[in-house]
Amino acid sequence: MQQIFNFIFKNSTRILFLLLLSISFLLTIQSHSYHKSRIISSANFFTGGVYEEINNITEYLNLKTENEALALENARLKSILFNTKDTTTIKKPENLKGVGPNDIIVSKVIHNTYNSHENFLTLNSGANDGIKADMGVINSLGIVGIIDRTSPRYATVVSILNTKSQINAKIKKSNHFGSLTWNGKNTGFVQLVDVPRLASVRKGDTIVTGGQSVIFPENINIGTIHKYYYEENTNYYVIDVKLFNDMTNLGHVYIIKSRDKEEVTNLEKGNKKDE
Repeated sequence: MQQIFNFIFKNSTRILFLLLLSISFLLTIQSHSYHKSRIISSANFFTGGVYEEINNITEYLNLKTENEALALENARLKSILFNTKDTTTIKKPENLKGVGPNDIIVSKVIHNTYNSHENFLTLNSGANDGIKADMGVINSLGIVGIIDRTSPRYATVVSILNTKSQINAKIKKSNHFGSLTWNGKNTGFVQLVDVPRLASVRKGDTIVTGGQSVIFPENINIGTIHKYYYEENTNYYVIDVKLFNDMTNLGHVYIIKSRDKEEVTNLEKGNKKDE
């Protein structure tokens, strides 16, 4: 306490000067509207900057919630899209069977391999969320793969970058079908094989799902034709397809539940028994 009194006594002149200066400063502000407005503006500028920084931090902390909300919205829009007329082809909404508003499950890739010949993904959703084997997996850019196995909370996906993967696909403009495979060489390209030589094939044409299976609805994007050549021993095209998706960088995905899968599968099994 004695040190405080000593400090005040030694600096009494300076303290008195600062006190009088502060009083005169306050009186000037109170009696002059211009000075008062300038002070208020400066204070608002400072507090506004602080609030903006706080808001930026809050937005950053809420990114996960915002991303999940966007993913849910995308899922809703996709379910509408699958039941809406394709603007580039003549197609009626009722032809896009098996996908309704509640037939898409939102999930997220938590593990992704792409540097081997048989690549898989792991999702953070499983049987508890309604996911089953042989369901199609897509994202906003195109197909990703097919559900392989499930546990209560997780699921594995056979990536389209898997040499054992085979998916029905077609050239969108000509509707010529083939089988989508991967030769294990480049993560940015897959191959469409068994396309008949009579097919109209042009570089840049879009490749989409063919709709001849119950796993994927028709006309889901895959990629574009990069190059093509004949297989002399089979007389079929082999088409290199440049993927719309970057399979090395996947986030949220959508699992498609087909309401017709069980019915079609049972019907086809019955036909095989009759043979």
